[in-house]
Amino acid sequence: MIPPEEASARRREIEDKLKQEEETLSFIRESLEKSDQLTKNMVSILSSFESRLMKLENSIIPVHKQTENLQRLQENVEKTLSCLDHVISYYHVAKDTEKIIKEGPTGRLEEYLGCMARIQKAVEYFQDNNPDSPELNRVKSLFERGKESLESEFRSLMTRHTKPVPPILILDLISGDDEIDTQEDMILEHLPESVLQDIVRISLWLVEYGRNQDFMNVYYQIRSSQLDRSIKGLKEHFRKNSSSTGIPYSPAIQNKRKDTPTKKPIKRPGTIRKAQNLLKQYSQHGLDGKKGASNLIPMEGRDDMLDIEIDAYIHCVSAFVKLAQSEYQLLTEIIPEHHQKKTFDSLIQESLDNLMIEGDNIVSAARKAIIRHDYSAVLTIFPILRHLKQTKPEFDQVLQGTAASTKNKLPGLITSMETTGAKALEDFADNIKNDPDKEYNMPKDGTVHELTSNAILFLQQLLDFQETAGAMLASQETSSSASSYSSEFSRRLLSTYICKVLGNLQLNLLSKSKVYEDPALSAIFLHNNYNYILKSLEKSELIQLVAVTQKTAERSYREHIEQQIQTYQRSWLKVTEYISERNLPVFQSGVKLKDKERQMIKERFKGFNDGLEELCKIQKAWAIPDMEQRDKIRKAQKTIVKETYSAFLHRYGNVSFTKNLEKYIKYRVDQVGEMIEKLFDTSA
Repeated sequence: MIPPEEASARRREIEDKLKQEEETLSFIRESLEKSDQLTKNMVSILSSFESRLMKLENSIIPVHKQTENLQRLQENVEKTLSCLDHVISYYHVAKDTEKIIKEGPTGRLEEYLGCMARIQKAVEYFQDNNPDSPELNRVKSLFERGKESLESEFRSLMTRHTKPVPPILILDLISGDDEIDTQEDMILEHLPESVLQDIVRISLWLVEYGRNQDFMNVYYQIRSSQLDRSIKGLKEHFRKNSSSTGIPYSPAIQNKRKDTPTKKPIKRPGTIRKAQNLLKQYSQHGLDGKKGASNLIPMEGRDDMLDIEIDAYIHCVSAFVKLAQSEYQLLTEIIPEHHQKKTFDSLIQESLDNLMIEGDNIVSAARKAIIRHDYSAVLTIFPILRHLKQTKPEFDQVLQGTAASTKNKLPGLITSMETTGAKALEDFADNIKNDPDKEYNMPKDGTVHELTSNAILFLQQLLDFQETAGAMLASQETSSSASSYSSEFSRRLLSTYICKVLGNLQLNLLSKSKVYEDPALSAIFLHNNYNYILKSLEKSELIQLVAVTQKTAERSYREHIEQQIQTYQRSWLKVTEYISERNLPVFQSGVKLKDKERQMIKERFKGFNDGLEELCKIQKAWAIPDMEQRDKIRKAQKTIVKETYSAFLHRYGNVSFTKNLEKYIKYRVDQVGEMIEKLFDTSA
């Protein structure tokens, strides 16, 4: 049983909780009622707001649509006005630009090109939109007039500012490879920079908008004339200023040369002048009496103008290469790329043709010289041909892209020169062989024949042009060995040729020597010529070239020389045989000579005296120009005669074979030596 106190307490507790729950329930009911009321109020407000929005929408939408239409209309009006302004502007182009177009682009090219752009747009507009409009003809006419003015301005700028390159500047340019360290920085300024920019602008406009290529013809004609005048000016400069002492280089080059002594000066060919100097040189050294003549035209007395012409032509060839390179650089800035090669081809034609014509004239002159046997004139081909072949790689590079006919001009000239040169070499060898033996042309003193001196001088010139001359000979070869041409093959050909000339010369000299009735003079003649040939070969280093194919040539000439000396010495046998021990009468000392014996001794003395006097008189007029050989021959002959005469005098000088001893013993031994010492000396 639960005590009554606990049950009462528990009931009070439950009642308190119930009372609290009822209060909470009452609060919830009140809150729900308030919430329902608020909800009803909110629904009422939203319904009212929805109604008002519907009313507002019904009022605004028509206004919005009307405003949108008005804005569209305004935009259309603005666009229409803008189009009208644009169209109207085309009708004003002719009026706005006519004055500037009439006055031309000089001094205001930028403004002028701006006007031409406006005119061009007007032409395009009227052609597309109103081709029947009179305004189209007006702007077309104005455009054509403007284009003509631009073409005229292009020509005017090119004409006014295109001037020949001064010869001194050209010489600086072509000499710079050896003389100026900064050659790569040396660029010709053909046109002032501002003028060049204007020309480039006009060129671009004419190509892009003018649809005109005539200006390219104008360009190449003006620049072609300038190139030709530059080269002709250089040639004239040589003619006016060249001298026998050097080339008229510019002061810049001369000063540079002083500062750089290690640089090698450019060699002048000096072909003919060198031959003259060699003649003088050998004459001074006593190698060349040259009283004989041949049908070879002598190499002496040539005018220095020939050297000047050679120098001028060689330098003009170099000038053409350098100037053409410079012209192409300028052309690439002005002429569109796909027209550059053709325009350049046309530009260089006149100058190139003039060079080729002049080269052909040189070849023609050489051919005529061959007919006249003037082989010194033929030598002009050698320095020119060598220079052309050395310059050919640069030529080929410059002419890249030009027509085949243009590229083939230089090779054609080279081939022509090689053919003519080879013909000259062969004709020279044949002429040496066939030079006629004319008695009145033979040197009476037996000195060196002019045929010999001319032949040697000609061969000496080939030393400076060994590769060129070898290539000439190789160009005429049809054998398989010629197809594999090399410098060694060329050198062997040249050696063979020189040996051929020397062989022909030797045969001709042998034939000519037979003209002399006196075998001794014939021997002196051959001796002099052989000695001259040998000494010339040694002095000029021809002997090394000869030795390429004939190792024993030097020894062979020395043997020939010695052989002729021996032949000459035999001429004295008719003198010495009178006093030789052979057939001398034998007598006993102290025994009186018989009349027959005395007469025999008298005859021996008289024969010796007469023979000595006759030979000394004759041979005194003969010549041995080489002092060394002259002394050698004199000494040998003097020794032989003096020894023989001394022995004869020793035996018979004290014998009483005559009462008039001075009549027979006319000369002392030393007097005989003095007489022989005066041989080969016309001044004695």
